[in-house]
Amino acid sequence: MPKKVVALLGSPVLDGNTARLLDEAIRGAEEAGCEVEKVEVAHMDVLPCMELFQCMGSETCLIQDGMEEYYRKFREMDGLIIATPVMTMGIPGRLKSFIDRFQVFYMAKYHRGQSFISPERRKTRKMLFISIAGMNIPNVFLGVKMTARAFGEIIDCPYWDEVLRNDMDTIRDIRTRPEVMEAAYKKGYDLGRLLG
Repeated sequence: MPKKVVALLGSPVLDGNTARLLDEAIRGAEEAGCEVEKVEVAHMDVLPCMELFQCMGSETCLIQDGMEEYYRKFREMDGLIIATPVMTMGIPGRLKSFIDRFQVFYMAKYHRGQSFISPERRKTRKMLFISIAGMNIPNVFLGVKMTARAFGEIIDCPYWDEVLRNDMDTIRDIRTRPEVMEAAYKKGYDLGRLLG
């Protein structure tokens, strides 16, 4: 049975630089034998966390907007790929709202001490993080990486590896950097092989 990978696209541009890198990583993971589901998060109709706190004592969220399906998928998946641009030194709003809705996992793990993912499965689950940034400045990826790492801990799918490319305001088109495209493919393939 193929390993399941969820691939989150954080950019609203479905054929842009972030999407191209994600597609290469997906191609690699699929060629390594994984079944990958791509989720275009910026085009989902998902509300932000409203701090209703039902999840403190429940495995569900009070907001009924389709997130329950993703809670199930994130419990079942073997690996995760997140691809996002840096916006204002952080994760774009829709992707951040999606991530914040995983308070359901946070409360299960840290408040009730009953993580949805067993310690054995946590050891095999892995996250690949892909990000681009317009600016060429120190620490431009610090905010997004901290968020991705924290998310990985909450959902018990630890940060495994990354593909990062800054200075995109100058580069403009990631296809002019074939080494970055190749890195995304290779990391996706390596992720698939490790999961398998």
